[in-house]
Amino acid sequence: MHLHVRHESEYTYNYPVALGPQTLYLYPRAYPYQRLLAYELTIDPLPSRIVRNIDVEGNVQQLVYFNHPTRHLSVTAEMELQSDEFNSFDFVLFPFDTQRVPFHYPKSVEDLLQPYLQQVGVSEKVRKWAEEIALGADWQTTAFLMALNQTIREFTYEVRELGAPFPPEQTLTLCKGSCRDYTTLFIAACRSLGIAARFVSGYLLGNPQQEHQLHAWAEVYLPGAGWRGFDPTEGSVVVNRHIFLTSTAKPELAAPISGTYSGRATSTLRSDLTFL
Repeated sequence: MHLHVRHESEYTYNYPVALGPQTLYLYPRAYPYQRLLAYELTIDPLPSRIVRNIDVEGNVQQLVYFNHPTRHLSVTAEMELQSDEFNSFDFVLFPFDTQRVPFHYPKSVEDLLQPYLQQVGVSEKVRKWAEEIALGADWQTTAFLMALNQTIREFTYEVRELGAPFPPEQTLTLCKGSCRDYTTLFIAACRSLGIAARFVSGYLLGNPQQEHQLHAWAEVYLPGAGWRGFDPTEGSVVVNRHIFLTSTAKPELAAPISGTYSGRATSTLRSDLTFL
């Protein structure tokens, strides 16, 4: 499958401002079945410098610097990828005791996974809810993940373009939320049973509700399978319709554009996402 997406963001300021360094997470991550064919980043006003590097979690980070006042900032990322079909369940969980939850990771990887095992948002209510789902799945790891996905999929979806994810217990209590709320709840439920999980930000082709905005889903680390994607908004595993931008232990670090400006102006944001 050939994927071609353009993501445009424009900030306008009612008075001239001095832009501080801007951090961009708008460059796709590499995966074995997904290859970047072309990438173009257009920024207005023209930056004085762009530094492209790899952050602490392996994401491509672009740092953008400016040296002149401006009343607007326009950022357009256009990318083309080849995304091949693959079987998300083509793996064997090993060591075999990881086929049931809760489990412990081999010591060789457990230390590396600590940021993705932290019990952030894991309240007693979330933990008991996760255990009930695991019981219904006979405590089988893969069956639990799919059942968790499907359970959250039945919540009432709401579009909420701005703001941090709701606390997992709030999403569980209300049984509604945005894709990032669903994802944060999914992560908390996984971590409550000892499964390392992280937040992913990117794009999704094929869902009219998601095609014109950033999307969020989760990845879990499974011994013998590595990082595997689960999308609770879709209620499915991640295959070849998702484009990965950022994977992180902390959802607040997944913003596509972040930075500061100095001046007394207020800002407004217009964003447009198009699959071509």
